[in-house]
Amino acid sequence: MKTVWTALWRLVVLMVLAAIALQIYFLARVALMAVVDPQSTTFQRSEAWRLLVEKHRILWSQEWVDYDRISPHLKRAVIASEDADFAEHSGVDWDAIERAWERNQRAEARVDRLNSQLERRAPKAAAKPVPRVEPKVVGGSTITQQLAKNLFLGSERSLARKGQEFVITLMLEALLNKQRIFEIYLNSVEWGEGLFGAEAAARHYFRTGANSLGPMQAARLAVMLPAPKRFEKRPGSAYVIGRAGTVAARMGAIDPP
Repeated sequence: MKTVWTALWRLVVLMVLAAIALQIYFLARVALMAVVDPQSTTFQRSEAWRLLVEKHRILWSQEWVDYDRISPHLKRAVIASEDADFAEHSGVDWDAIERAWERNQRAEARVDRLNSQLERRAPKAAAKPVPRVEPKVVGGSTITQQLAKNLFLGSERSLARKGQEFVITLMLEALLNKQRIFEIYLNSVEWGEGLFGAEAAARHYFRTGANSLGPMQAARLAVMLPAPKRFEKRPGSAYVIGRAGTVAARMGAIDPP
């Protein structure tokens, strides 16, 4: 029995040491980003691998541009659309998380009622089960949290991954200033399949550089960020244009870092 407990204790110690080593690795990588532009992110590499497997080619369009070469309109639009309190919070916007949780709870309740109605209306002798409607889940992640996830983590949903995201978010906020965080985000975020960063997005959708984007162009790009693969199929859809008008109206109140 003593041998078993000793083995378990050693295993626990090894797991703790491994967890600490992983955090030191993340910390060192974040610290390096203060002076070195990241060449790629975990999300970008996973997308490249997916495209290689599915389409037998790597689609990757990205060109790093310095912060002062990105249109102020795009900076205002992205903050207005994605994280209005970016300059004020310390990486995690707890109010936004609470609002997202309440919206998701209401969405789940509505979907549960709808599924119950569909089941009651379905013929009892139906050969196939009635397909269930899934709720649309919204997140309350800040720009810093999105960057933390894209830089180092996968897309799976779990408490462990979310906890690691929080830790990396705090590292980013502690070691980098807001301008640097935003610069890395704007240069690495996805704007379509194999399309990353503001420069590539501006050239793909508007045939111009990131420094020349106008207010409405910037607003349209910002609207695409939550679901770029979906919106890239119809970047001029009525929803994108209408939502972009709302974002453009908010941009005047935004003061980018």
